[in-house]
Amino acid sequence: MEHFTAVFEQAGDWWIGYVEELPGANTQGRALDEARENLKEAVQLVVEANRELARRETAGRAVLREDLHVSLA
Repeated sequence: MEHFTAVFEQAGDWWIGYVEELPGANTQGRALDEARENLKEAVQLVVEANRELARRETAGRAVLREDLHVSLA
């Protein structure tokens, strides 16, 4: 399980949310809980899309893929 920082701001009747560490992961919802769930889905979609792009860009080349664990303060 990965940990990110979600930021939410109320804008009129909507809640806007984004992830500080992951550009492109943003969403909105009428309720805060809806925005939270939408943001989780947005993160999954961004990560999946980035993985697919990386795999396409390295197709046919000898590359090494491995898990990377980083502790952040």
